Amino acid sequence: MTEALRLEEAEHNVRVVEVAPGLVHTPEFSLTRLGGDAEAAAKVYAGVEKPLTAEDVAEVCAFAVNLPHHVNLDLITVKPVAQAAIHKLLRR
Repeated sequence: MTEALRLEEAEHNVRVVEVAPGLVHTPEFSLTRLGGDAEAAAKVYAGVEKPLTAEDVAEVCAFAVNLPHHVNLDLITVKPVAQAAIHKLLRR
């Protein structure tokens, strides 16, 4: 969707930035996703050293929109160091 929007809005001088976060510790998301099971929600982050926070993602977004207007970041993928890939999450 962002690629299509970027193509459509390029002539209007509109930047479109996609921020794709990895594991972000937001208890509300996991709690909702797991049907209110607090124990299961806590396990999502168990043993993960320093998962991202909502504030980390907000800081990345602020960085992107505060760049000079001629700088366009198409895609920013941000993950905690403990997440080497979508399928590899280091737990201690």
